[in-house]
Amino acid sequence: MASSSGPPLNEELQCSICLEVFTDPVTTQCGHHFCRTCLSECWTNTQTCFCPLCKETFTKIPDLKINTTVRETVQHFKEKLNLGESEVFCDVCGERKQKAVKTCLTCPSSYCDSHLEPHFSVPRLKKHKLINAVENLEDYICQKHERPLELFCRDDQMCVCLFCTEGEHRTHNTVPIEEESREKKNQLVQTQTHVHEMIQDRMKKIEEIKHSVELRKRNTEKARSSSVEIFTDLIRSIERCQSDLLKMMEEQQKAAEKQAEDLIKDLHQEITELKRRNTELEQLSHTEDHLHLIQMSSSLNTRPHTKNWTEIRIDSDVNSLQRALIQLKKTLNGTLNEKLSQTVSTGLKFVQKFAVDVTLDPDTANPYLILSDDGKQVSDGDIEQDVPENPKRFNVGLCVLTKQGFSSGRFYYEVQVKGKIRWSLGVIKEVINRNGKITVRPEDGYWTMALRNENQYVACERPFVSLSLSVKPEKVGVFVDYEEGLVSFYDVESRSHIYSFTGQTFTEKLYPFFSPCDNDEGKNSNPLIITTVR
Repeated sequence: MASSSGPPLNEELQCSICLEVFTDPVTTQCGHHFCRTCLSECWTNTQTCFCPLCKETFTKIPDLKINTTVRETVQHFKEKLNLGESEVFCDVCGERKQKAVKTCLTCPSSYCDSHLEPHFSVPRLKKHKLINAVENLEDYICQKHERPLELFCRDDQMCVCLFCTEGEHRTHNTVPIEEESREKKNQLVQTQTHVHEMIQDRMKKIEEIKHSVELRKRNTEKARSSSVEIFTDLIRSIERCQSDLLKMMEEQQKAAEKQAEDLIKDLHQEITELKRRNTELEQLSHTEDHLHLIQMSSSLNTRPHTKNWTEIRIDSDVNSLQRALIQLKKTLNGTLNEKLSQTVSTGLKFVQKFAVDVTLDPDTANPYLILSDDGKQVSDGDIEQDVPENPKRFNVGLCVLTKQGFSSGRFYYEVQVKGKIRWSLGVIKEVINRNGKITVRPEDGYWTMALRNENQYVACERPFVSLSLSVKPEKVGVFVDYEEGLVSFYDVESRSHIYSFTGQTFTEKLYPFFSPCDNDEGKNSNPLIITTVR
């Protein structure tokens, strides 16, 4: 690895798996380079092979051949690093000085192989302190006693010689410099591991951000398709609304991509800095220069100053787009319902083909509700029932679900609401808050319509959408197309369409939802009844 004073490490010559200069570099079909051993280990015990960098999958394990061009480039880079290293020459040689291999801290001098030989044969010289050859010899000698710095004072955090321990450091905690070096090296290894983990976390965060942008892009396309379906059969004046909506969607997408671009840029900057720190830690963890290691460990052992990326997310949902569609649907509701009414008779006949047999689940029913023995009727009894505690039960809202849930396909059921002045029907997602006050909005997992104050019908959008019905429904049909994100309500007797939630995204199991509302001193005592579809 390059020293901190040498040329900077070229990222193109660095394996993104081990973060080291390539060893036997190989190239994947997508054009990315890795160490052959690193890539082989990455694909061990996996059924599908993919590029660790861009995640492109391969139908079979590629034949990994060494990329000779990259290997030669790496070799040239390593040679360039070696040429940049400083050399220490023997202090004893004459005119043609040889490169020194060791420095004696006792003498103090540096020696080549031939002139170092007496230090291995002469008994008196054998006791001298030898280290790898260094230029700055004065840094290894006590300036006060002119003796080798062989000990480390942990009280004063400094290197000292043997004479120092007989003076001002006499009562201090001192250890051999090799021992302190080993401890510092262990700390550096731990820090290096942590820095490496930080690099990997940020690389994962980059992939997460890219995935979020791609997911948002797909959702944007899906929302765009929904808007196109709404506008297909409407008059030319409505096209202007479509143009405005699409423009807003594109601006939101561009804003999301710009945010992701800025975040990725920041992450790359942090990764570059962390890689530089990792390189310095790697070099220092392998050095035999104990004094240099101790002097540098304090600054390199500190945690790098980086952002906290844990809570940073790219919003990939389409709630804002759906709200725009909802607002647009309210504007066009009159025109759209007019067109729907022309085909609703055929449409109701079609959706009734998907009728399902559902029964109410007593484990979910609010304690004040009374269910029939066959599980087809529910009403408010005004008196709290003695029922066992259950995490599925609604404790405050007068609600109940069916035993049957649906996570795909289409389903339809009908409910008699005759004689009631308040009620609520629809479907909800499986995981919702069932304790305390509930909020019936699509973003909270509820797709419902309701009757309030005897003649006020609303679709529980955000905000509520008032529904103008010419006939008061006595039986309501509920149809769900899971994959299309559609929830529709029909007046079964008049065979008319009431309202539809469109462009929704379902990711959980959906359950039919019923709320007969409070009894109101007998004014709203009639039950909601699940009827057989004819």
